[in-house]
Amino acid sequence: MAEGNFEIVKIADNSWRIEDGMVRAFLFEGTERALLVDSGFGEGNIREVVEGLTGKPVMLVNTHGDDDHTGCNSLFDKAYMHPAEFAFYYEAVPSDAVVSPLWEGDIIDIGGRKFEVILIPGHTPGSIALLDRENRILISGDTISETPIFMFGKVRSVPALIVSLEKLSKLSDSFDTVYPSHGPFPVSKDLIAKEIAVARKLINGELEGQDPPFEIPARMYIADGAAFFYDLKK
Repeated sequence: MAEGNFEIVKIADNSWRIEDGMVRAFLFEGTERALLVDSGFGEGNIREVVEGLTGKPVMLVNTHGDDDHTGCNSLFDKAYMHPAEFAFYYEAVPSDAVVSPLWEGDIIDIGGRKFEVILIPGHTPGSIALLDRENRILISGDTISETPIFMFGKVRSVPALIVSLEKLSKLSDSFDTVYPSHGPFPVSKDLIAKEIAVARKLINGELEGQDPPFEIPARMYIADGAAFFYDLKK
């Protein structure tokens, strides 16, 4: 189903992905409230889309502060993210939305469904994943993706990303399916190990860069089923 700039796809009972061009948001409805994960580019009104799917009060959570994930934040009274992301968010996306903190280990309970906050810095300092242990789903933001992960620019850290991926690997007995923000949906948790291996090769200078498919100040590095955009000159 399409609505304005968005394509709405039901993925399970009371669960939708909202496709906004090259990025996606997620909506989960509980018995008490609904959870919107990210708000898209901001070129449409995602709040109207969400209110057409649920009559429950909506909690907006940002996986991180990049503008393709926070573009419609100003349509909501409040957005939640990890405090390590606040500085980057306010610099990247000036917004009048009130920002409130989510901490590592916080549980978002929407009534009949719970999501655990996991801090995974690397792509950005305050990137988070959300783990639904009962339904065995991990919402990964940009940290896990079959499309190249953006790892260039002042806030990105490949060593931190590796540590975060190792953290997710240790939790992988708690989930079977990964919901990424970009590219094919869903993806296998086996992608975590591939990303760790390729990221290590990247920082060790073992990969040859390629020209990216669009103009960005970075090279593209692909190997063994994982890929990154990175500013290493090769």
